[in-house]
Amino acid sequence: MAGKIILFHPTYIPPPPARRCILVSRNAASQIPDTPTRSFQNSPLSTSSSDKYKTLKTTSRNSARSVIARSQLNFPIISPHDQWGTWTALFATGAFGIWSEKTKIGSALSGALVSTLVGLAASNLGIIASESAAYNVVLEFLLPLAVPLLLYRADMRRVIKSTGTLLLAFLLGSVATTVGTLVAYFLVPMRSLGQDGWKIAAALMGRHIGGAVNYVAISEALGVSPSVLAAGLAADNVICAIYFTTLFALASKIPSESSSPTPGISEESESDNKLPVLQTATAVAVSFIICKIATVLTKHFGIQGGTLPAITAIVVVLATSFPNQFAYLAPSGEAMALILMQVFFAVIGASGSIRNVITTAPSIFLFALIQIGVHLGVILGLGKLFRFDLRLLLLASNANVGGPTTACGMATAKGWTSLIVPGILAGIFGIAIATFLGIAFGQTVLRFM
Repeated sequence: MAGKIILFHPTYIPPPPARRCILVSRNAASQIPDTPTRSFQNSPLSTSSSDKYKTLKTTSRNSARSVIARSQLNFPIISPHDQWGTWTALFATGAFGIWSEKTKIGSALSGALVSTLVGLAASNLGIIASESAAYNVVLEFLLPLAVPLLLYRADMRRVIKSTGTLLLAFLLGSVATTVGTLVAYFLVPMRSLGQDGWKIAAALMGRHIGGAVNYVAISEALGVSPSVLAAGLAADNVICAIYFTTLFALASKIPSESSSPTPGISEESESDNKLPVLQTATAVAVSFIICKIATVLTKHFGIQGGTLPAITAIVVVLATSFPNQFAYLAPSGEAMALILMQVFFAVIGASGSIRNVITTAPSIFLFALIQIGVHLGVILGLGKLFRFDLRLLLLASNANVGGPTTACGMATAKGWTSLIVPGILAGIFGIAIATFLGIAFGQTVLRFM
């Protein structure tokens, strides 16, 4: 009788015979009455509490899923550990920058600026990561490899003979950049950046005499922090976009030359379109050798951050000593360098944080704006005083601020065919000297201002 009472007692629950029943009992736990009376179990209060518990449980699960989904969206689509994906994004961005120069907007902005902006947008929109091992490979290996490839035409004797008056205008523009740096640093000393203030000023001086390669080389030699380096280049890219547009506006009334090609240009254009495998392989191999020699020398003499300046010095000496041999490698070298530099600009953009640019770059932006403004005023004022042709002054200024690529692009777009090769050579000359000028001026003048 007692056994029957136990079996039919409303609160009796049979013991689970296996683990599977344990799971079932957990799922059905809400159906277990809290009291032995059936009246409370069937009451509206009990049903309401059970429904509320189920609703709360379902809501908590949905909110947890929502939190998980939102947290997953914070990660970049291409993980920094996805090497193939990262390299694909970098080279695709570089190829897009090269293609953009065939369009009106791209030719005005330059492929370098387009690649930088695309990389910056992709990083801040969560498509690619802002930090990756691939970026270190680009900065430590591909960028130094591109420097000799860019400077195979850096025969100083040929540069001085071929550029003629344009070289004088370019040197005038270099002086204008130096004056602009002094004025800008006096007005905007960038105290908030600490010791990086005078260093980034020196790097921007080298940037506006040679190019982005000099900017990175000077920053590396002086020890500029990576965040300030990226913010400075991002701010300067905006300035350059405005400046190139201004140069084209000033040159809008200058007529183009006759369509007949000048001697030497057709030959170089044909050689640019033909890149033999042996020539390309030799150009890359020689660049590797130069980079190796430079790294050995800098380590032997203990020169911190001197790799890129050493590479520049070695290739300039070799190109001047063996002009014919290096001129033979120049077309293939420049084609390879163009690709590597576009990837470098994509990395610079991807490494930049818009938040960091907003908090760090306003002072750098104002500094670069004043620096470029003074540069333009000085070169046009002194150029008019010394009776330079306006197109020479504008092209020389373009070679100062943008380098050989943008100078070639402007001369080609405006139809100044006789100035294409001199513009390229003037830009190469700027890359060859800007690193040393920027480091020396920063250490001797800006550091003590």
